[in-house]
Amino acid sequence: MISQAITSLRVGRGTVRRFRQSGSWGMRYSGLTGSGFHVVLRGSGWLIAVDAPPVALRPGDVVLVTSGADHGLSYAPCALRGLPQVVLSLDQPVSGPADFEFLCGAYRLDHGQVHPYLGAMPDLLVVSPDYERFPALRSVVSLLDDDASQARTDTEVTRSAVLDLMLVHVLRQWLEDESSKGRPTISDPAIAAVLHTIHNSPQTQWTVSQLGETVGMSRTAFTRRFTSVVGKPPMTYLRDWRLSCAARLLRETDASLAAIARQIGYSTEFAFAGAFRREYGVSPGRFRHPEQGTPSAARLEMTTSVTRSHTTEVSGG
Repeated sequence: MISQAITSLRVGRGTVRRFRQSGSWGMRYSGLTGSGFHVVLRGSGWLIAVDAPPVALRPGDVVLVTSGADHGLSYAPCALRGLPQVVLSLDQPVSGPADFEFLCGAYRLDHGQVHPYLGAMPDLLVVSPDYERFPALRSVVSLLDDDASQARTDTEVTRSAVLDLMLVHVLRQWLEDESSKGRPTISDPAIAAVLHTIHNSPQTQWTVSQLGETVGMSRTAFTRRFTSVVGKPPMTYLRDWRLSCAARLLRETDASLAAIARQIGYSTEFAFAGAFRREYGVSPGRFRHPEQGTPSAARLEMTTSVTRSHTTEVSGG
């Protein structure tokens, strides 16, 4: 399930930036869409949330922002509303050490929604990487730092792969840590099996009864149980998954709208286009080529945000 959740984020655009702060520094991230993280490289600071106590951060700590929750980083504990909104510019200082240095990586979802798996997790997670269990994580952080330092524009494919690795490793460590505390992450194996079926065959013309039959449940019992675990009815989840797959195909392939419609279970290109517009607020063509949109849309595309279930598969991966 982790890999599928991360795959769903690829409908957004990956970004990595390095920040250096000194003195009485602080910044607030609000109005965010997507998922992302901060990695502390140097110094100490505090994670500031809306309705939770500040959390001390040390070098190596990773703050995972699962679903775009408003939050802040600061040199000292404070109220979130007192921090200035972060400003991303291209003239970050590049020489000399700072009091606090960190990487900020994100998948910005301009029109989409985070996967229910991520949406059901706590809004903000702090993980202190265990390099003995996850030795590759150290290399991933190094690769991200190199990417951010070079500020190149030709590394989008590589960047997405490294962002994937970072999110996967951090999520897996957090899940293992939670499991060791007696907090199981598998809520319902039967529903996990249905989700696996949906994810692997979105093009199938599923009915609620057919999905229930795959795990030996009646239509009524299955609908009630699925909705309780996932947070939405089966057909709503199926539609959302299909359109999430479509968004990824639009961004990653040159497949025609008709071909994409067939791959995700829509009988016609027109039915697919109508459903996509209702979900994402733009046509499939405009989603695929946002640079052809209005000037205001283009500016929105360039605005950097830091990226904001209960469902899991038996394998947890």
